[in-house]
Amino acid sequence: MSLLADIPATKDIVLSEDAKRCAAILEKQCALAGISLQPLQLLQFSVYFELLTETNKVMNLTALTSPEEVAVKHFIDSLLCYDEKLMKGKRLIDVGTGAGFPGIPLLIYDPSIKVALLDSLEKRLKFLQAAVKQLQLPEVSFEHMRAEDAGRNKKLRGQFDVAVSRAVARLSVLAEYCLPLVKKGGFFVALKGSKYREEIAEAENAVRILGGSVTSIKEVELPGLNDGRAIIVIRKIKDTPPAYPRKAGLPGKSPLGSV
Repeated sequence: MSLLADIPATKDIVLSEDAKRCAAILEKQCALAGISLQPLQLLQFSVYFELLTETNKVMNLTALTSPEEVAVKHFIDSLLCYDEKLMKGKRLIDVGTGAGFPGIPLLIYDPSIKVALLDSLEKRLKFLQAAVKQLQLPEVSFEHMRAEDAGRNKKLRGQFDVAVSRAVARLSVLAEYCLPLVKKGGFFVALKGSKYREEIAEAENAVRILGGSVTSIKEVELPGLNDGRAIIVIRKIKDTPPAYPRKAGLPGKSPLGSV
């Protein structure tokens, strides 16, 4: 019997059939991936699916809206970057969080993480604030600014144990967004697609200049897909020089490795 069947019905939560299907797919595929989800977590993911797809009708949050796509390509993809040693009880910033990936799935999975969601679009953050409240998630802060500005903000620069980012930019650019936010000794975790080897080679100089060192490259596979994804972990071994990140827009136009 599905764990979802064990969740008590409440007056406040009425799940659509698509939301229930998303949870069922998520439960099954997570189990195959060695990820165990509790009934409350399945309920939270179901409600998150409902909020995401309903809000997406009036706001562009995601191109993926079917139960199968959201369960696998958003939820499980986010969860595959979880590392208990790096993240449990730590302060984590999700750079360019968009619709909340991977930050919200990570927090649902491990509520001990103190998550900051960073995005340049205020309306996305308003959606995330509503979602976090509905999901009753703890320890979430919301940062409305560009990543380059965040890296120069005294409140944020060098304040996080971990920075994570997914589907935002190539690694050479992403490193300049994320490493300035990480404490010395902390980690930058990048979720990357099939061209990750090319991106790592391209970003080698940028990562070094910004104070990082690649410590692990973990190939991951989403259920039913064989598209060559990887989780890249970069350790912050020295402080990022004060010149970085450069002003807004420059990292993307002129990646550090090519300067």
